Amino acid sequence: MKSNFEMPPKKLACLTYLGGVVTAVAAIAGLEMLTGNLSQKTAKESTPTTPTAASPAQSDTTQSEPQQSKPKAKHEKPDSRSIKFPGTRVSKQDIAKTTTPYIPNHIGKLTTDELAVAKKAWSYFETNINPETGLVNSVDQFQSVTLWDQSAAMAALVSAKELDLVSEKEFKESMDKMLSTLAKLELYKGELPNKVYNSQSLMPVSYGQLDKREEIGWSAIDLGRLALWLKIIAAKYPEFEPQTQAVWKAWNVKRLTKNGQMYGTSIKDGQEQYNQEGRLGYEDYAAYGLKLWGLKVDKALDYENKSAFVELYGHSIPFDIRDRENSEANNYVLSEPFFLDGIETGFKALPKAYADRMLAAQESRYKTTKQLTAITEDNLDREPYFVYNTLYVNGKPWATISDTGENYNHLRFVSTKAAIGWHVLYNSNYTKKLFAFVQEKVGSEKGWYSGFYETLDEPNAVLTANNNGIILECLLFKKVGKPLAVWAGVSELGA
Repeated sequence: MKSNFEMPPKKLACLTYLGGVVTAVAAIAGLEMLTGNLSQKTAKESTPTTPTAASPAQSDTTQSEPQQSKPKAKHEKPDSRSIKFPGTRVSKQDIAKTTTPYIPNHIGKLTTDELAVAKKAWSYFETNINPETGLVNSVDQFQSVTLWDQSAAMAALVSAKELDLVSEKEFKESMDKMLSTLAKLELYKGELPNKVYNSQSLMPVSYGQLDKREEIGWSAIDLGRLALWLKIIAAKYPEFEPQTQAVWKAWNVKRLTKNGQMYGTSIKDGQEQYNQEGRLGYEDYAAYGLKLWGLKVDKALDYENKSAFVELYGHSIPFDIRDRENSEANNYVLSEPFFLDGIETGFKALPKAYADRMLAAQESRYKTTKQLTAITEDNLDREPYFVYNTLYVNGKPWATISDTGENYNHLRFVSTKAAIGWHVLYNSNYTKKLFAFVQEKVGSEKGWYSGFYETLDEPNAVLTANNNGIILECLLFKKVGKPLAVWAGVSELGA
C-alpha cells in the first residue's frame, strides 16, 4: 500500500462504525451476573450491537460486493495444536506482587528513533483535529468520533505537550477546546454521551452516518476510558480541573453502573436495551476509570471470579468464562486492555501477572512459528473493516474474527500499537524485535498504519486516532518512567 492511501467514502463509513477500538463492541457482554450464576434469559435480551445491524453503510457494502475466496492463513496447524486445557491459574502470591506500585526498569529521554516515532504519530492529529470543536476524527479525514477515540486524542495531546511536539500555547488552546466541547455535547436522552458524534457539527449520529441525527445509546466502556483521562488531565494540569468536573457533572452517571457492574444502552427494534458491558480485560480497565470518580464497580473489577485459564504454546493465559455459547457475547482475549492498564494505571485494574503471561504466549508463538506476534483488535483497510485478533476466543486459539464470529485468520496482523505498548512495558529482546519491525514496515507520511498482515505480507494501511494516540502515550510513559496516572498524581480516593 502507498503511504498516501485513502479509503473510498463507503469504506470509510464502515471503518468509522468500528473506529478506533469501539471497545463497547469489543468487550460488550450483554448479560447480568445473578447471585454468581450466568443468566441465560438476560443474555438473550442484551445481544451486543453488530456491524450489520447498526450500520446501513456496512450492510450495503456486504450486499453489493461479492464474497471472495479467502487465502489460507499462515501457521494454522501449529496454532491449532498449541492449545491445552486446563491452564494453570495465576497464584495468589503472583497476584499479590502486582499490588505494589509498578516501576518500569527503563526510563528517561527518548532515543532519536523513539522521538521520530512520536513525531510521526502526532502527524495524524495535526490533520485530523477539527479546529472548531477540538474533537478528532476516529479515522483519517472522516468526521466521526467515538468517546473511546476522543480519549486517545486527549492522551495524544498530553503526550505531544510533554514530548515537546507542541507549544504550551497550542496545548492549552487545544485542551480547552476539547473539554469545552465535551461538556456541551448533546446527550443521549439527556443522560450520557451518544456512542458516536459528527466531530465537526457535534450532532449525535449512528456509525458512519454523518448527516443524519440519531441517538443510538452510550458505551460504559468508552466512558470509563474517558473518565480515567479526565482524572489524569485534572491532576497534572490543575487549571483544567474545573472543566473536567464540568464534563463529568454534565452526565447522569448513575445509569453507568448497577449492582457493581457497568451498563450501557443500545437500540433494538426502536427500543432501548440496558445491558451489562464488558469481559475480562476491557471491563476491568474501564471500570477502574469509573471507580476514580466514586462509582461502585466492584463486580466489574473482580477478575478472579470471572477467569479461567488455557495453555497456549506452553503458557497459561486467563480468559473470561462468559463466552458466546453461554452468554451470546464473545470473550476476546487480546493485548490492548492489559498493556493500557500497565501504561496508564500501573496494573491497578488487572494483575501484572496476567499481562506477563499474555506477552509470554505471543513470544512463544514467535519462537515456534518464526512469526512476530503482537495482536489485538483494530480497523482494517478492507472488508470486514474491523477484526478482533485474539489469543483465544470462544474455545479457539489464535482466532481472528468479526464480532459476528466469522473467521478472518488470513487477515491477522502484527499490531503497531500492541508492538509498541508491549515494548515500552517490558523492553525485552523480543519486544525490541517488535518495535524494530513496525518502525520498518508501517509508517506513512500521515501517521502510523495499524499493522502488517501475516499472510498477505503487506501493511494494514489504515490510519486511526486510537492507534496513533496509544503510540504517543506509550512513548510518554517511556520518558517519564511511571504509569501515567501515577505520574500525574491521580488520587484513588475518587472525586
